[in-house]
Amino acid sequence: MLLALAASIVGGGVAAATVGGFRINMTPSEPLGLWRIVALDRPAVAGDLIFICPPQTTEMREARERGYLRSGTCQGGIAPLIKTVIAIAGQHIEIGAGVTIDGRPIAFSELAERDGKGRPMKPFPGGVVPDESVFLLSPFRSSYDSRYFGPLPASGILGLAKPVLTYAP
Repeated sequence: MLLALAASIVGGGVAAATVGGFRINMTPSEPLGLWRIVALDRPAVAGDLIFICPPQTTEMREARERGYLRSGTCQGGIAPLIKTVIAIAGQHIEIGAGVTIDGRPIAFSELAERDGKGRPMKPFPGGVVPDESVFLLSPFRSSYDSRYFGPLPASGILGLAKPVLTYAP
């Protein structure tokens, strides 16, 4: 009985947080803990830390099958991603050992050749970020981000990610 009560309190809290614009980050891509989605009333710019729903693409379905994406409220039952915008429409992306934007190397952008289970990681081939799209990065080397899946449509942006109660191990 006590266990059921505790589960319903936690479940109710998570549901209330989701409806109220709060998200719990349980991945090392950004600090762990409680975050709030704040409306973005302008186009995203480089440096914005955002929550974004990924589109239903072959890359995202494969990422889900590999366990890179958690369950959540976005289309296809995927959780929103929390990432930093590092490039916007019109900027040129090159992928080598790391990411270069318009000829400028990006710190903490080294690629992983294999995932945590030893499977090969296929990098995005590079190119120009399309109109109404953003290129995303997390400084966590093992993060699944645009280094691998490429730019995402800006229409998927839910808002800015603001920490409420977080912990960076």
